[in-house]
Amino acid sequence: MIKLERTAVMNLENAVRGMRNPMNSWNKSDSYFDEDGIYRLGESDLGLAERLARAGSDHRKYLRMIFVSVDVTAPLYWWKEYDTYKVGTVANSTSTMHKIHSKTFSREDFSCDRMSETALACLDHVIEVLEDRRLKFIETKDTAYWHDMIQLLPTSYNQMRTTTLNYETLINIYYARRNHKLPEWHAYCAWIENLPYAKELITTLREEQ
Repeated sequence: MIKLERTAVMNLENAVRGMRNPMNSWNKSDSYFDEDGIYRLGESDLGLAERLARAGSDHRKYLRMIFVSVDVTAPLYWWKEYDTYKVGTVANSTSTMHKIHSKTFSREDFSCDRMSETALACLDHVIEVLEDRRLKFIETKDTAYWHDMIQLLPTSYNQMRTTTLNYETLINIYYARRNHKLPEWHAYCAWIENLPYAKELITTLREEQ
């Protein structure tokens, strides 16, 4: 299971202006804000942006200036893979250290949509133990119960993080993960495909890029 919410794409105008700095070609820029205040790439700017994107990372530095923020809720086993992308990313997560005891444990806290009945039965038992430990920790404040929760918590436990990336990082993620066996990565790549100008700047580049 994965949820991607509250997506915001920022700094596109400044990135496009910077894209034209090397050739001092600002007079050729034809992008504009529409009546809804959305920044639209004109034909000339979009053509140059696409050519530079296809030319390789040395030529598309402007893509590192297009920032994306999104709230992602995903299981810990997915976050372990996401955390390999350290360059160009920032994340602020909900805290298991401070807040794991603040709500009742239930199946809804876990990514278990592909579990067999045998695995679900095991998860239900783990949830029962976690809830027992949680209640005893609240009652006694004995950290032994807290350690039980932290060390028993399955990697299917869902965590929400507010993340910030840039378009260059999204290129790396898209081509590395779009055929991954985890369905969560397929959903993440589908989200990338729906970002502004993703087709021109991210998802139709040559495979080697």
